[in-house]
Amino acid sequence: MGTILTNQNSIQKEIKRRLKSGIACYNSVHNLLSFSLLSKILKIKIHRNIILTLVLYGCKTWSLTLREERRLRVFENRVLRTIFWPRRDEVIVERRKLHNEELNDPSPNIVRVIKSRRMSWAGM
Repeated sequence: MGTILTNQNSIQKEIKRRLKSGIACYNSVHNLLSFSLLSKILKIKIHRNIILTLVLYGCKTWSLTLREERRLRVFENRVLRTIFWPRRDEVIVERRKLHNEELNDPSPNIVRVIKSRRMSWAGM
């Protein structure tokens, strides 16, 4: 799987490559994540164990900028919307797209995971 290192310690290329791999993985399991007969718990396990593992490989060495954090959150929200969407709104009795705040309920977001892994690695 490897990581890309540069002279300027820029991690942008590495994150871009990881996100491309994550998108490819997401596209390959998209049918499972959108399948209504699978439980949401199982879909979250697929997301954590397959997609996030691939995207977060080597994240202990990443120093993220706000732009990179945003790109990672956008990717994660895209996957979570597939898992939890559509939601029925009782007021207007229609299905609606979930807001970002509603997506972060089941687990910590991807940026927090990266920061916690970085902290645990620094203590070694």
